[in-house]
Amino acid sequence: MSYEKVAQAKSDIIIGTKQTLKAMKNGEVVEVITADDADQSMTLKVAKLAQQLNIPHTRVPSMEELGNACGIDVGAATVAIKQ
Repeated sequence: MSYEKVAQAKSDIIIGTKQTLKAMKNGEVVEVITADDADQSMTLKVAKLAQQLNIPHTRVPSMEELGNACGIDVGAATVAIKQ
């Protein structure tokens, strides 16, 4: 499950849509995870760029659980795992 993957990679993650998009464009990302209950206008940008750059993209149901997996007290719409 992706929540566990994020929790294991805690020191090598990028949280947030803007930071994820920037890191993807810089070639620093090996996988992106987006939450289904996040604002679709934000997550769609990440999903499209991931497809263009052939970066694996995983969807999870909950922003809150994704944030918890990252070790933060708020929900996370988008998380990237760095190389």
